[in-house]
Amino acid sequence: MSTERVGLYPGTFDPITLGHYDIIKRAAKLVDTLVIGVAMNPGKNPLFSVEERVEMVKKMTLEFPGTNFEVRPFNNLLMHFAEECNASIIVRGLRAVSDFEYEFQMVGMNRRLNSEIETVFLMASDQHQFIASSLVKEIAFLDGDITKFVSPETAKSIVERVAKIRTEKG
Repeated sequence: MSTERVGLYPGTFDPITLGHYDIIKRAAKLVDTLVIGVAMNPGKNPLFSVEERVEMVKKMTLEFPGTNFEVRPFNNLLMHFAEECNASIIVRGLRAVSDFEYEFQMVGMNRRLNSEIETVFLMASDQHQFIASSLVKEIAFLDGDITKFVSPETAKSIVERVAKIRTEKG
């Protein structure tokens, strides 16, 4: 029996923000391997393809040498994906009370699906509590400065994607 503790941090990461980065950095201290599951989630109408989001996350995790990360896309039930990853812990970040209400419901459902996998909540650091990917995209589409919310490389990708969308719309 393996004693390695595998954690799973799932999300859409469209785009990955400094808030996600903070949770990744802190979650990595709790497990031997952290799998970052990038949800395909076409219902959210993502700005970036799942392949692009996986690459963005991989680039961010390069900043943690010596830490065991896997970045994998998924398009199935979270608990099934957690089982595929051999995860014993699901890591979720919380920003506000509204996040807690949603996550509380999800934990209840997930426990019914697999009671062996625990969910661990990490509170967002105070400087990241307000950051949401949807708000970052909205600010970018309104020509606001997003450099305080995402890495420089991610900001560049967002600005380029917004410009491309504007060009295509004419």
